[in-house]
Amino acid sequence: MFQYFAVYKPFGMLSQFSKEGDRTTLAELGDFKNDVYPVGRLDADSEGLLILTNDKSLNSRLLTPENGHTRRYLVQVDGSISGEALRKLKTGIRFRSKGKEYQSRLAHAHVIEEPILPERTPPVRFRKHIPTSWIELGLNEGKNRQVRKMTAAVGFPTLRLVRYSIENLTIESMLPGDIKKFTKTDLLRLLNL
Repeated sequence: MFQYFAVYKPFGMLSQFSKEGDRTTLAELGDFKNDVYPVGRLDADSEGLLILTNDKSLNSRLLTPENGHTRRYLVQVDGSISGEALRKLKTGIRFRSKGKEYQSRLAHAHVIEEPILPERTPPVRFRKHIPTSWIELGLNEGKNRQVRKMTAAVGFPTLRLVRYSIENLTIESMLPGDIKKFTKTDLLRLLNL
């Protein structure tokens, strides 16, 4: 029987069930069946929405870039981001992924007010004389550490990265470590599948 979960992955946790050194893993969030796995990944230093399932067909339907499923990220960057940097994020950034040069697809990017999010542990470093900005970045692809590489390439390194949504599935009203169980019908409807 297929199972479907949305998880708010905490900062510092690996997007896997197998232990790796002293890092926390998804196994510490709950007692999942052995065949449940994450659809996609979030780096340990990123947080937010992660889907867990044992339905292998969901993986290709959701992660194939040609299917165009939008992932929305809330990103705190170092400095007051410029209009030119936002324009570059929207039109595409060249970066390296797995040793190859890559050109990102068109993206949605705009400045937002600081979002209401749970406090991060540990908190993002604070520097009194250097401002930070928050942007919302919408992508329909997901290369390794892509958001961080894109913001660094335009001169505004990422300080905090939260995947807020995939299509209409969000972490709204969730806290780090929370798990929501879904029926296949409800999850597919939220993911526009």
